[in-house]
Amino acid sequence: MTAPAPPSPMDSFLAAQGYGRAERLPLPQDAGHRRYTRLRGGPRPALLMDCAEAPRVGLTPEEDLLPFLRLARHIRGIGLSAPAILAEDAAQGLLLVEDLGEDTHAALLDRGADPQALYAEAAEALAALHAAPPPAGLPLWEAERMAATAAATFLDWWWPASFGAPPGEAVRAGFADAMREMLAPFAGAGCLVHRDYFPANLMRLEGRDGPRRTGILDFQDAALGHPAYDLVSLVEDARRDVAPEVREAALARYLALRPELEAVRFHAALAAMAAQRHLRVAALWVRLDRRDGKPRYLAHGPRCWALLERALRHPATAPLAHFLDRHVPPPLRRNPDAAPSAAPFASPTKDPAA
Repeated sequence: MTAPAPPSPMDSFLAAQGYGRAERLPLPQDAGHRRYTRLRGGPRPALLMDCAEAPRVGLTPEEDLLPFLRLARHIRGIGLSAPAILAEDAAQGLLLVEDLGEDTHAALLDRGADPQALYAEAAEALAALHAAPPPAGLPLWEAERMAATAAATFLDWWWPASFGAPPGEAVRAGFADAMREMLAPFAGAGCLVHRDYFPANLMRLEGRDGPRRTGILDFQDAALGHPAYDLVSLVEDARRDVAPEVREAALARYLALRPELEAVRFHAALAAMAAQRHLRVAALWVRLDRRDGKPRYLAHGPRCWALLERALRHPATAPLAHFLDRHVPPPLRRNPDAAPSAAPFASPTKDPAA
């Protein structure tokens, strides 16, 4: 008689925490590699985060998990709302966290909630996050790394998909120079930057007041950089249209809570950060299509290209605007034509942001 298979590390982990018999409801997977499962029937509502696919992006499960743990504790430690850590098995990349519910700002907006109120709440929590001293050891999110991550989608994926061949070294060098020249004036701001602060990663938590009313999720890739980057993520969302009056009200709310920031310079930084982000993300959708077989994200391409065009009208973005005018004139700033076959492009370099 065949002996029963031993329990998996996940089954053992859940059983040890009292969730062995809990109902497991997998949540839809987004563009990332982590998997989330809602658990019902255990000691308290909880989510399981599984980092087993971390090797796909060049990390061990433990390396993938530790930034989440550190940043969750930091965010809660400064009085803001992140999921409480219930249990962890770092070696296996398994984490049990508090379930904050299903009312993400994205879900509420889809159900017709007042965007003015939600974006104001998000701006209030973001101002508090940025104003607090950042934790030690964050990686830098400044000109060099931002230029490299933009190149890893725009030059390595969008360019060959649009032109049929990778760019030459002169183009790569010119792009890097343009990005650095545009972004370098805004180095040294020195706050924690979430890097994906948008409605799908924010929760409305009824019963909590002030900035604690906004639950903050998916913060494990946070870095040290300029606060304008997170405002771009929020009010110039790559996946959702934001009405101009909502955008302006959220920016005004943020700046009112941070009077130490000089508004004219902040708006210049906002344009520079927007140009980097929108170009990088417009090209990221191409990578998700060609490499990962997720063509649905291409639907967001026109929005990203339109947001990029708006950013390029600001004088702070002149270096990148000049590069694009030389190499990618406006009629070409769009999603590439459909791939001629199902075979994906092979990325010529490792993506630092993968």
